[in-house]
Amino acid sequence: MTMTNCLLVLAIVGLVFVSFPGLSRGDGGAHRGRELAGGCKPSGTLRPTRSHSCEDCCSARQSYPTYTCSPAITGSNNAVMTLNNFDADGEGGSDPSECDGMYHSNTELVVALSTGWYANNRRCNKNIRINANGRSVLAKVVDECDSLHGCDKEHGYQPPCRPNVVDASQAVWDALGITGEEVGEYNITWSDA
Repeated sequence: MTMTNCLLVLAIVGLVFVSFPGLSRGDGGAHRGRELAGGCKPSGTLRPTRSHSCEDCCSARQSYPTYTCSPAITGSNNAVMTLNNFDADGEGGSDPSECDGMYHSNTELVVALSTGWYANNRRCNKNIRINANGRSVLAKVVDECDSLHGCDKEHGYQPPCRPNVVDASQAVWDALGITGEEVGEYNITWSDA
């Protein structure tokens, strides 16, 4: 191979790694944002009538899938962990947690589960075990991450949750040692404790 061809190949490989940084880590970007719906199909669509100004808010130009289900429960469930603020001034809406009618400090190990996994309050106040980043933590289910409704004041003008979300407090992220730019969305596994 000529020197010119070698340089061309190196330039292309470099562009691929810059465009898809997970490839250079060897994980294919596996820890951030991949949908893991596991056969759960949308049950409908939500089309907001107006947009809101926050970064994660709904847009009137977009439609959002809604779900009555979550992926089937197994011994170890794949999920996307997202960050939630369960304080009274949190971004997830203005209402206290569904399970106990209380707000929770960001220092508490608490989570909200997507509608299907929340199972009509059946997981309320029960612990789940979350595994990620080579660590494990127990967290209490205190709320539903609503997969059916959203884009309104009650839901902080955010879209409905995806069907495979564990919405966790900052304390859960800290206990798993996930910090910096990795905080926001992270692929995890969880199980009933």
